[in-house]
Amino acid sequence: MAEQVLMQQAASKRQSLLRSIYRHKWLYFMMIPGILYFAIYHYGPMGGLMIAFQDYNLLKGVFGSPWVGFQNFAFIFNTPDFYRLLSNTLIISVYRIVFGMLPDVLLAILLNEIRSVWFKKTVQTITYGPYFLSWVVIYGIAFAFLSNEGLLNFGLKSMGANPVEFLTADEYFRSILVVTDIWKNTGYGAIIYLASLAAINPQLYEAAVVDGAGRWRQIWHITLPGIRDVFVLLLILRIGHILDAGFDQVYIFLNARVYEVGDIIDTWVFRMGIEELNFSVAAATGFFKSIIGLVLVILANQIAKKLGGSGIW
Repeated sequence: MAEQVLMQQAASKRQSLLRSIYRHKWLYFMMIPGILYFAIYHYGPMGGLMIAFQDYNLLKGVFGSPWVGFQNFAFIFNTPDFYRLLSNTLIISVYRIVFGMLPDVLLAILLNEIRSVWFKKTVQTITYGPYFLSWVVIYGIAFAFLSNEGLLNFGLKSMGANPVEFLTADEYFRSILVVTDIWKNTGYGAIIYLASLAAINPQLYEAAVVDGAGRWRQIWHITLPGIRDVFVLLLILRIGHILDAGFDQVYIFLNARVYEVGDIIDTWVFRMGIEELNFSVAAATGFFKSIIGLVLVILANQIAKKLGGSGIW
């Protein structure tokens, strides 16, 4: 009798599931393009990770190349410049996180406090504009200002001072990366926080006004807690990509004179994989980065939960 009851319950659940799928069939239908995109362009290429454990040869292909185990990983860790590359990557990434996230929050809060709609939209458009520029264009702008014959050095020369080699000096390279990254991405980052600010219940501000709270108190007790979860989410995602360090930006700005402070893992991988055709080492490096990123995301998520945040899962 008990088995029949369990079978009936299971059949009822299956029927309920089928009815639910049929009722929402168009929603599932709309999911198909997204599922295919991730299956073809994200999960499918993961099979290529096999070459990280092979001495890959273009002519022999993935299935014909000999297996070498962890030899490629040993080559990476035994590379004389590996720890310098790792150090540069971590430092630049930490700089981008620390100095790149706070301007996003500050700009979003300032825009949220503006009551003039036309002025708010104008400022938002101006600050969002650089996001659409490529790093090649931004480097061109930076070169026009910071090169030896650039606008800034022209001003220094006119005042009798010696020109400064901003783009080829170790002490300025990382700062230039951070400043240009802030200029390019702050407007886009602020939009994400503005969306979360729009979800805050206006009655909270009204109640705060009744209690006598000024604008600063409202920001501290309502606005900042309202965007905390979004901030933590974006922080966790950035930590997961801490070994990326912005390859496209660094590659455009990098030159031989700043290799000591600017050469990162991705630029080294580019030289190994594209210029020297050592695809196995490049794939092994990518695999190593992915594992480290996964571990960091899990740890950051657990820490966020213990500190009272919601995390990402």
